[in-house]
Amino acid sequence: MAKGSSISKTAVWILMGLLILGLGGFGAVNLSGNVRSIGTVGDKIIPIDKYARDLSQEIRAIEAQTGQQLPFAQAQQIGLDRAVLQRLVRNRALDHEAATLGLSIGDESLRQEIIQIAAFQGIDGEFDREGYRFALQQAGQSEAAFETSLREEASRTLLQRAVIGGIKMPEAYARTLVNYVNEKRSFTWTSLSAEDLTAPIGTPTDADLRAFYDENNDQFMLPATKMITYAWLSPDAMIDDIEVPQEELQQAYDDRADEYIQPERRLVERLAFADQEAADQAAASLEVDGTTFNALVQERGLELSDVDLGDVAQSDLNAAGDAVFAAEVGDIVGPLASDLGPALFRVNGVLPAQNVTFEEARADLQGELATARAVRAVEARAQDLDDQLAGGATLEQLAEETKMTLGTIAWTQDSSDGIAGYGDFRQEAAALSAGDFPKINQLDDGGIYAMRLDEELPERPEPFEDAKGAVRTAWQAEQTVQQLNAQATALLTSLGSDASFEAAGLDAVIEQDQTRNGFIEGTPENFMSEVFAMNVGDVTVLPGDGSVVIVRLDSITAAGDSAANAALLEQVSQQLNQTLAQDIFAIYSDDVVRRAGPQIDQRAVQAVHVNFP
Repeated sequence: MAKGSSISKTAVWILMGLLILGLGGFGAVNLSGNVRSIGTVGDKIIPIDKYARDLSQEIRAIEAQTGQQLPFAQAQQIGLDRAVLQRLVRNRALDHEAATLGLSIGDESLRQEIIQIAAFQGIDGEFDREGYRFALQQAGQSEAAFETSLREEASRTLLQRAVIGGIKMPEAYARTLVNYVNEKRSFTWTSLSAEDLTAPIGTPTDADLRAFYDENNDQFMLPATKMITYAWLSPDAMIDDIEVPQEELQQAYDDRADEYIQPERRLVERLAFADQEAADQAAASLEVDGTTFNALVQERGLELSDVDLGDVAQSDLNAAGDAVFAAEVGDIVGPLASDLGPALFRVNGVLPAQNVTFEEARADLQGELATARAVRAVEARAQDLDDQLAGGATLEQLAEETKMTLGTIAWTQDSSDGIAGYGDFRQEAAALSAGDFPKINQLDDGGIYAMRLDEELPERPEPFEDAKGAVRTAWQAEQTVQQLNAQATALLTSLGSDASFEAAGLDAVIEQDQTRNGFIEGTPENFMSEVFAMNVGDVTVLPGDGSVVIVRLDSITAAGDSAANAALLEQVSQQLNQTLAQDIFAIYSDDVVRRAGPQIDQRAVQAVHVNFP
């Protein structure tokens, strides 16, 4: 019995051991559950709270930039968690490398780093020892851990400086780039079009057009098209049934009386002065010295916009109203009293009084109020129509039984006629699929519609008979370019001297000191690229759209030693040096990471992730 009991106990312990190992495979990190790191890099650990804190900061930073909440699932989709982990691994690998090399900073340097941190300074600007301790406690970090992180960061900086210090890209590289950008070309060119043909283009046969169509099918493609049937009810369709009561028209007229009945108004400028004496002197200078109102405004350091009152009624000017409204256009009156003191007024225009009677306004009011009622009537029908569609009614039935208009449209992304002129319709049409049931949608003018996808056609060649006119035009353009190219090529050998363009009967256009990004109107798209590939004296023919261009390169001007070029050279050199240094340090860091052999505990990483919303 004793022996059997011992064997049983042994078996139980074996089973317990296997159970513990099995639980480990299902995410148990250790028996205490106290996970402190997510992995190691060399002899350096990656603290779990460091990973969680950095990941949280990155998410908050993106939320601050976009103004929208960033769910953790979306952060993972854009690779934010992987980017944070990669950065931590790289930094810890560099910490390991620095420790291996014996790089560090002394206690005095560390002290200087700490006392210069603003968060640890008191109101007198001096280092506050208690504030330092309290701030670290609030952050959940010990002094030793914080000081260790500062030492490691300083060591990484020393290591980086040692690796990239003194790295410079050869100046010839930067100078080559500057020369490429600022090098200039002077050239002579002319354009030949269909009017310059020495012989007319022949008339193509149907066989010629058919052959051209077959060889250039891609030029005659129809876009992807949706064949859509729709039923549309606009407010205009309801207006004939709308009656607006007389009293409602009268009320609308009364409510807008200020719009229909307006007194005379004037366009006025006002220049106010601090006191009566200054105003009198200004008025006297207008009469005696021959100065102008504009000059008085400028003397005060003002602009005309500063003294412009716009259009005003007589009552708006208070005591000055009578005199201003008695003046003629262009008159300057005053000094007169104003809210800002004595002022001079200039009249720039007269807006006559307006008196639109109710009968005169009746038609416009009728149209506006009827339209508003029609919109409400359409809105009232929308739910009933939607219920009918849900009950199995077709668009054709709705059109027969209501005032809805039935129509069809071959809709493409470029459609804009009729109902396709509404942005709401275009958006819904783009998303429409064969399985969608018709439903009532709203338009921005108050109308409603429902639609059905009948057929969806992919991008396809337009049938030859339908495209025949476009094929003929394209064939003629190609033949024109071919004949012009042959004419121009025959002239190339005689275009070597300065006067050769004129001697050949061509209208020469001379361009001086053009850069690569220059734009020459009337030339092919790749014109400047071709010019900058030529040597001095070269003459070439460049085909365009229905025309050809003949160009001769006359001279090349290298980038000079101007102040602007020198500044650009310095800027490019600095950018190249920085880029080269960053690339070299990235290569070095990759090697450091490889040699450090990172070991990441994915279970610990997942344990951090589950705490994010």
